[in-house]
Amino acid sequence: MPGLPVCLVEPLWVQFSALLPERPLVSPTPPLGCHRPRIPDRVVFEPVLAALVHGSGSARIASPGGSAATIRRRLKEWAAAGVSEPVPPRALQADDRRIGLELADRAVDGSITKAPSGGEVAGRAPVERGQQGRKRSVVTAGAGIPRHGVSAGANRHDSPLLAPTLAGLDNLDGRPDAVTGHLDRGSDSNVTRARLDALGFDGAIARKGIPAPVQAGSRWVVERAHSGMHGYGKLRRCTEQLRPGVDFSLCLAAALVVLRQLIQRARSRSRWDTRPTSRRLK
Repeated sequence: MPGLPVCLVEPLWVQFSALLPERPLVSPTPPLGCHRPRIPDRVVFEPVLAALVHGSGSARIASPGGSAATIRRRLKEWAAAGVSEPVPPRALQADDRRIGLELADRAVDGSITKAPSGGEVAGRAPVERGQQGRKRSVVTAGAGIPRHGVSAGANRHDSPLLAPTLAGLDNLDGRPDAVTGHLDRGSDSNVTRARLDALGFDGAIARKGIPAPVQAGSRWVVERAHSGMHGYGKLRRCTEQLRPGVDFSLCLAAALVVLRQLIQRARSRSRWDTRPTSRRLK
């Protein structure tokens, strides 16, 4: 049973493969003196997506086509090649061309997930009895499309993560003159307002002491983006210990969230031969 429907896997692979460097089929300098052909990246990409969906480790997704060592080595190569952007610019550009990004409103929020193996981007979580956890801070456009995200330990506060999260907004042009940043009451501080003023943003920050449903505003879209990312087991309970592996999982999950939104919104605007029959893209 495939981890994802073909209508999501194939478009993602086409864009992902365009970023990979060309490598020879047989290594000119084999480490053991043998000349075994290189396993195609497409073969390794399938179990990597399955691990992202189910949250499995490399040993569980290994197959005769690629061992666990091959999968881990290939992930390191892809991360070193620079294809692990937090939110792939190609996905954002595709959504901007097809639908159009609403850039006047930006919502920022963080989400804490489990990291039982610890690692470079893990810390003591304020929930789950102080176990190791990871925080993901994401900024979305007005319609809930992820624009940029950063990973940090669960013991990091949302306010210090605001600057690196908003620092990734230069991957697309066409920024409007008036931009409003929607944040929760955890960012209700003078430091946060000063950072928004330095970027030229208007701040719509929830006030402390007021119930959240009364002042939710336009911040619910980032909660929906986090909910979509929580559908992938590799983000709910990440066992990666190195930052490149964590960023690569976040990259694939964000690209799939953007791709799912693109297909769902284009469903009522366009028709194509391979249009998915199910309204729910699992």
